[in-house]
Amino acid sequence: MDKALKELRDQIDAIDDQILKLVSERARIARAIGQIKGDAAVLRPEREAQVLRRMQADNPGPLSAESVAQLYTEIMSHCRAQEAPVSVAYLGPAGTFSEAAALKRFGHASNGVACASIDEVFHATETGQADYGVVPVENSTEGAIGRTLDLLLQSPLGICGEVMLPVHQCLLSSVADMKDIKRVYSHPQSLGQCQNWLNANLQNAERVAVASNAEAARLAAEQPGSAAVAGQQAAERFALPVLAANIEDDARNTTRFLVIGNQEVAPSGRDKTSLVMSTANRPGAVHDLLSPLAKHGVSMTKLESRPARSGLWEYAFFVDIEGHRQDTKVATALAELQQAAAFLKILGSYPTAT
Repeated sequence: MDKALKELRDQIDAIDDQILKLVSERARIARAIGQIKGDAAVLRPEREAQVLRRMQADNPGPLSAESVAQLYTEIMSHCRAQEAPVSVAYLGPAGTFSEAAALKRFGHASNGVACASIDEVFHATETGQADYGVVPVENSTEGAIGRTLDLLLQSPLGICGEVMLPVHQCLLSSVADMKDIKRVYSHPQSLGQCQNWLNANLQNAERVAVASNAEAARLAAEQPGSAAVAGQQAAERFALPVLAANIEDDARNTTRFLVIGNQEVAPSGRDKTSLVMSTANRPGAVHDLLSPLAKHGVSMTKLESRPARSGLWEYAFFVDIEGHRQDTKVATALAELQQAAAFLKILGSYPTAT
């Protein structure tokens, strides 16, 4: 048995040697590409999306598609850093789901810029303090993040990508017995995602909304009798025991994040286009506004209305459609929308998240 085990380990050592040589060669090529590109953008979202899709499609197993995506995201992250470091603003502090989304998209070779609010993420990206920003836009349980939508309407930044992050909430506390918990800190969205569990298990504890889950964990670590609803990464950062895991009311709980920046993304072959528009307040106006999409066979995947802040009972409509703005049928539909809408802003075309 010892001989068989040694032979297998020798095989792994030989494979590791090959992997290291190949990854090093990939990094050298990435550095050469950076020299050719000069001042052009280091990150090519469409290219990276194509690499991930190809690797997942060619995956022979036994690694899962998700594992392959994580592995190649990190390889591309470290190779990309050979060209130039990429800085990414996110809703901080460290330990939030926003940081997890940034790492899922950009990998650990990126430089994180923790911000105190979604507004600061936009500001940091607009002013060049960060190359990109990552902001939450909607949750499968609690719906849209209104502040993000409002800022997308106002900001000169565009959408460069999206990240789908499964969100698993935990109850964190140094209190040994849950019956002794007097208050629970968390972000309002997280409190909403866990309200049934909290009603059943901590009905007498005060619920206190704070700016982020990481801030909730910090407060819980400092204050006796307190707990936080946050993710595993916050538990590790603030050395808080996990009293209960996966307490979200919906096991499929997922938050969608957007990558924002000053970059137009080329077609990747599987894309999404986001836009915001408004129309005159008259009967049938919304139907007329959306008819060019149906006419040209463009599928709409999201329609969200927000007060336009330009007048009483006036609304802006945030729409996601399948396809890139350069695709023929999408471009034709958008041209007709431009004529029909009182206002139209294309927020960006970008690869659909896997």
